[in-house]
Amino acid sequence: MTDPADLYSEALSGRVALVARLDDGTAWRVDVEPWLGRASASDERLLGRARGPVLDVGCGPGRHVHALARQGVLAVGVDVTHAAVELARRGGADVVHGSIFDHLPGAGTWRTALLLDGNIGIGGCPVALLRRIGAMLRSDGRVLAELEPPGTGLRAGRLRLEGEAVVSAPFCWARVAVDAIDEPAAAAGFTVAERWGDDGRWFAALELGTS
Repeated sequence: MTDPADLYSEALSGRVALVARLDDGTAWRVDVEPWLGRASASDERLLGRARGPVLDVGCGPGRHVHALARQGVLAVGVDVTHAAVELARRGGADVVHGSIFDHLPGAGTWRTALLLDGNIGIGGCPVALLRRIGAMLRSDGRVLAELEPPGTGLRAGRLRLEGEAVVSAPFCWARVAVDAIDEPAAAAGFTVAERWGDDGRWFAALELGTS
């Protein structure tokens, strides 16, 4: 087995196609191509809801940070994968190489956090992830999260990345449907202020400190 970050790096370089598989058998293709380009129209519409400064959690190659910079919005990314960080920085993004659970700059000052491209799954426990992000936000902060289609529930477990003849070591991950985010959000101190679909994608805005 290989390190998940190494296999993800191979995918970013175009050398391998990835499939993600939870231990319950749920599997999906990991299409990194959109992450390597410019922000899409649906990305741009989503980013129009962000209030700076913005922390992009699991920013990957940085397309959201780049798009916000073009809009004049202060944004910083954080990602654990060295190859993704290098790609983001090469494009001019300000990115921290590390985990959202590490010590990060600006605690309590971020106005918006992004959890896009399935990153609500980071760590395998959406409540713990949202609580950590809540500690990074201002008291009036918000999370803009990309979620799974309605009716697919909340699934958490061990995930492996598969690439041709290579399989990664397992790591904890979760998938949350847009109509299943209420309970983990509430447990972390957030209210679901809005949810919507756009171009086949599903999103929710989570507000901190509201009732």
